[in-house]
Amino acid sequence: MSPGQWYPPEWPDRIRALAAGELTAVTPRRAATVMLLRDRGPQAASPGPVVHMLRRRTSMAFAGGAYAYPGGGVDPRDDDRLIGWAGPPLEQWADRLGVATVTEAQAVVCAAVRETFEEAGVLLAGPTATTVVGDTTGDDWEADREALVARDLSFAEFLDRRGLVLRSDLLGAWARWITPEFEPRRYDTWFFVAALPEGQRTRDVSTEADRTVWIAPAEATRRYDAGELLMMPPTVTTLRALTPYGTAAEALEAADVQDMAPVLAQARLEGDELVLTWPGHDEFTKHVPAAGGGGGAA
Repeated sequence: MSPGQWYPPEWPDRIRALAAGELTAVTPRRAATVMLLRDRGPQAASPGPVVHMLRRRTSMAFAGGAYAYPGGGVDPRDDDRLIGWAGPPLEQWADRLGVATVTEAQAVVCAAVRETFEEAGVLLAGPTATTVVGDTTGDDWEADREALVARDLSFAEFLDRRGLVLRSDLLGAWARWITPEFEPRRYDTWFFVAALPEGQRTRDVSTEADRTVWIAPAEATRRYDAGELLMMPPTVTTLRALTPYGTAAEALEAADVQDMAPVLAQARLEGDELVLTWPGHDEFTKHVPAAGGGGGAA
């Protein structure tokens, strides 16, 4: 396991409690996160896009200090309200996301677009099905952003008030990871990829982060492997998957062929060890002495 892998010290005890029937798994909340990409200029030292990441405040109960993408929970108010929609129909999104209804698909996509606006100031919406808003830095935009963060305003209401169309065609579904059953806070998270719209720029506005950075996926994983950046398994996996693509557009096009089967960690006793694995992702396997205490943050 890499020294940069986020690993809470209480996990071994919680895994044992779950195996012994002393712990009941909580139902995961629906969530969405977005890998926002932009291309580097022709004079860049190396090719390929960079991705926008934020470092979660160390005071955060979940993954404090870890680098992640803008993201957060689904707002149930966005499930069934009629909104302006551009891109693939909701039936197609429901099939791609692996959800049962078009209302659930709408809420997940809304969460992805809303969280990108809330945490990065970037809005994947426009006045028509072929346009995107430009500057979102004015006081009126900031007031709406803060109302969304406070949940005083649903994203569907925000779009309706602004007369905006959600540009689902600017998003590509990339992966789906579910927080392990032994975690007290669990999320069923869909990962999306998107390109930074022309005319917009990211802003360091997230109250959950103390640092933001644009970084090449290969550089981010190199620093993770060296123990310099702390990350969770899905973040590392998606960064590694982005490294082959030379432009943001190439990555967005490749989203259609990504495997959307949910990834859920599994834990088992193997001799005198407790083994924690993420199926299909052997690099994250963790071995813990069966009778010992927890591991460190690595």
